[in-house]
This record gives sequence, structure tokens and C-alpha cells, in this order.
Amino acid sequence: MDLIKSPASWLKTYVNAAFQGKEPWQIVSITTSSVLLMVWIYDFLDGDESLVNRGKKTAFKLVKHIPQLRAKVDQVLDETRRNFEDDVTKRTSGVPYLVQLPTTAMSREEIFKALSQNLALGEDGWKSGLASGAVYIHNPALQQLVADVFQISSYTNPLHPDLFPGVCKMEAEVVRMVCTLFHGDEQSCGTMTTGGTESIMMACKAYRDYAREARGIRRPEMVLPATAHSGFDKAGLYLNIRLRHVPIDPTTCQVDLQAMRRAINRNTVMLVGSAPNFPYGTTDNIFEIANLGTKHNIPVHVDSCLGGLLTVFMDRAGYPPPVTDFRLQGVTSISADTHKYGFAPKGTSVIMYRAPKYRHHQYTVTTDWVGGVYGSPTVNGSRSGGNIATCWAALLYHGLEGYVSATKDIIYTARFIEKGLRRMKGIYIFGQPATSVIALGSDDFDIYRLADALHKLGWNLNTLQYPPGLHLCVTLMHTKPGLAQKFLDDTKDSLAEILKDPAVPVQGRMALYGTAQKLPDRSIVGDITRFFIDSIYYIPPSDAQPQD
Repeated sequence: MDLIKSPASWLKTYVNAAFQGKEPWQIVSITTSSVLLMVWIYDFLDGDESLVNRGKKTAFKLVKHIPQLRAKVDQVLDETRRNFEDDVTKRTSGVPYLVQLPTTAMSREEIFKALSQNLALGEDGWKSGLASGAVYIHNPALQQLVADVFQISSYTNPLHPDLFPGVCKMEAEVVRMVCTLFHGDEQSCGTMTTGGTESIMMACKAYRDYAREARGIRRPEMVLPATAHSGFDKAGLYLNIRLRHVPIDPTTCQVDLQAMRRAINRNTVMLVGSAPNFPYGTTDNIFEIANLGTKHNIPVHVDSCLGGLLTVFMDRAGYPPPVTDFRLQGVTSISADTHKYGFAPKGTSVIMYRAPKYRHHQYTVTTDWVGGVYGSPTVNGSRSGGNIATCWAALLYHGLEGYVSATKDIIYTARFIEKGLRRMKGIYIFGQPATSVIALGSDDFDIYRLADALHKLGWNLNTLQYPPGLHLCVTLMHTKPGLAQKFLDDTKDSLAEILKDPAVPVQGRMALYGTAQKLPDRSIVGDITRFFIDSIYYIPPSDAQPQD
């Protein structure tokens, strides 16, 4: 007790001495200021970002107020913006922009002519099968089927189940079929969403609200690998959930389980694992993450958006994967995109839960609105019944045998490419690819030079950072005869040229990726990204467009 009393007595004496002779208003002012200062210090120390990151941001913000530096930064950003806009002008060259409604109605022929012109822009890039991911199948028969299905279901809306009960029935069937594929029992449930990001966001929303009700958590946090999809970052920003990113093992490219254990605290509302992750295509140790969740009574979400509808068929296809689904008791939710390897049109995904109690916290319910009691299962209120119907049709079109066959072809092609790449000098493979993504890096040259060389040969690959890398996401498009070998031959030829002088820096458009990764001020990288997004909506001035 003396250890407690002694400091307390000293503090009491010090405070009394400090306030001796002070007037009441001075005592109140000093006390209030001290409390406010302590609150500010607590908030500063307990911020979402580390002190180092916040210190860097503050320093860079102050430095950019220097007129000469600010002018230089603005000059570079303006040049970058113009380059993005010039790229848009070149890509859409020859096709006029519509900037106002036509005075009179356009005929069907005129509409389809304009549509064909727009869709023809860049068509050769993806139809050739030289793109990583993006388009997962090109099957004219399937396209015709989903076109016919969408034609008769496009104006339906599951927000009105009394008007469109059949659409709601189809959504329930999609969810149940996918839950079954992931070994969910009769209690497993879920909803369809518009894509992987919304599925991720819905899981985060469900666990945030569940933790608030069940555990009284008011400052929610999630623990996730550094390789987890950026959709979790978006969910954190939208839902005010703090993210604790955990590093990965540099050899296996799987999450560091010891670091994940240390990151768990009383505010943790969910743990995340990827099966597989987007950057490297490796699968985290979901078994151990699920055990962590069980031990600490924390829900575990498995992000299988990218390759989930491969992993569920790989065992039957002769490539047994590790168990990452509801067979693991600690796994409480899974996200899987039907518009990737489910081969449905873009705009559908499924978020699944082990039990309805989690899904209930995904819903948004408003009971006191003057327009009546309102509830919706996902972000959107009105949803396209056409998307539900075309996804449902795509699942039925392929059936179990069709998906197993496609999975066998895709995994065989991915393993063939991986094996060929491992034989090549100057590059290495990140970790052990689990499904269809193969990521490359190099210790001998700037890997973006290889990305640039392959781009000039027509290939469109995904670039990575920290460390620099690139990856190919193998789809059914790459299983065409000779295409996988073409990729290996093009890579081998490009490497031979690069290794003649490996020290040469990357030039052209790929230099931007290297520069962006090295910039210590990430706010500038953010500005560049915003300009790129702006360019998607850019319309060239009329004098740069073709005239009728």
C-alpha cells in the first residue's frame, strides 16, 4: 500500500502547492485546459494510424506549403492528369461522345450502331485472351442464354417480393446452391450482392453490429493480412472499423499467425483470411485462423471472392486444396464471386454465414420512417432482378460437371504456366499459388520492365507493389490451345532481352508504378489515383472528337 500512497501523497502535495494563491476562475481554467489536453493526447496516441505514419503525413503536409515545392508538385500532378486524359482521347479515337439527349428518339438501328462502336473499343485486348482476369469466359452460347434471360427479367426488382416472388425464389436458390458447395449445413444462409466488395462490406457490417449488441464493443477493429483485398479498407472507411493489418511470411506469402495473435484485443470484432488472396494467389492458413477465432470467440471471415468457385470443385478435378470452408468450425462467413469463376455476368457475388444470427446484423432495418417500416438485406434497396436471374441461369447452364471440367482446365493451365516460369532465370514466384494466380518478382532487374515488355506484346497483367511484382490470373480464356505456351515464350524472349542489361530502368507507362511505390508522400499517390479515376469520366473537348 505504501507504494500507492506515497506517489498519491506527493501528487496531492504538488497539486495543492501549484494552486496555492490562485483565484477560483484560474483553478477552473487550468483544470479544464489540463483535462482537454489529456483528452487530445489520448486521442492522438489512440488514433487509427501509427504515430510514425501520422507524423509523416503531418510533415509532408507542412513541407508542401513551401511555395517552390508546392509549385513543382502541382506541375507534376497537372502533367499526370493531362497524360491520363490524352490516353482516354487516344483509346476512344474515332468514336464521337454524346453530351446531351438527342432531340428526337433514336431508332433501334442507330442505338445499336452507337453501342457497337463503343463496345468495339479495346475489344481485341480481352477477346484475344491476353488479359489477366477481367473476363473469365467467352462463350457465345452462354452469352445468348443470359441475354435472353435478362430480356425477360431486366425490369424485375426483389425489393417487391409480393410482385416478384419468382425472382426472390431464384436468389434463395443461388444462395443455397453456393452454400452447399462450401459445405454449409441447413443453418447456413446468406444473400446475393453486386460483387466481392459489397460481400466483404456486408460481412464487416454484420460483425460490427453483432459485436456491438453481443459484446458491447463501440470501437470495432478487424485483424487481417496485409494481402487481404482492398475491399476491407473500403469497408473500414465506410463503417468506421479500424483495420489492424498483419504482415505475411515473406517466403510462403501467408499471414504471420504469431503477429495475428498479437494483434487481437478486446475490440476485435472479426478475423480475416484469404483463400486465395488477390496479389499472390496464396491461401492463408485458414485452419489456424479458424482456431484463433474459436479460442477468442471472434467471428472469422474467409474471403474466397477470387478463387472460391474453383476451390469448391478442385477436389473433384483432381487438385485437392486445403479445407477453407464451413467444415472448419471457426469459419463463420465466406464471400465468393459468382461473376468470376461462376461465369455469371458482372454484378453478382454471394456472402454466406454459418448461422442466421450473423445475417440478421447484415440487414438494415428502419422501423420509424414515415414511409413505413423499411428493411433491405444489402447496400442497395432496389436491385436488378435481371442480375439474379442471369446468375441463376449461368449456374444451371454449367452444372456440377461443367464447373469441374472448367476447373480442371484452368488449374492445369495455371500449373503448366507456373512450372514453366520456375525454370526461367531472373525471376521468382511469390509463395505457392493455390488456384489460378501466379505472381512474379525479380531480384535481378526492375520487374516492371517485364510487365512493359509483355504489354507491348499485347499482354495485360496486374502490377503489384511492396515488393514490386506482377501477376497473371488464369481464366478459361487462357485454356485455349497454345495460349499458355505463348505466354511462356513471350516471357522467355522478353527476359532474354532484359537480362542483356538488367540495370536499365523501366521507361514509359510502367515507370509510373515504380515511381509511385517509391514516393514517401502517399498523399501524392492518392492524388494521382484520383486523377486516374477522373479520367474514366473525362470527355475530350469537341475539337478533339470526330465530326459527323
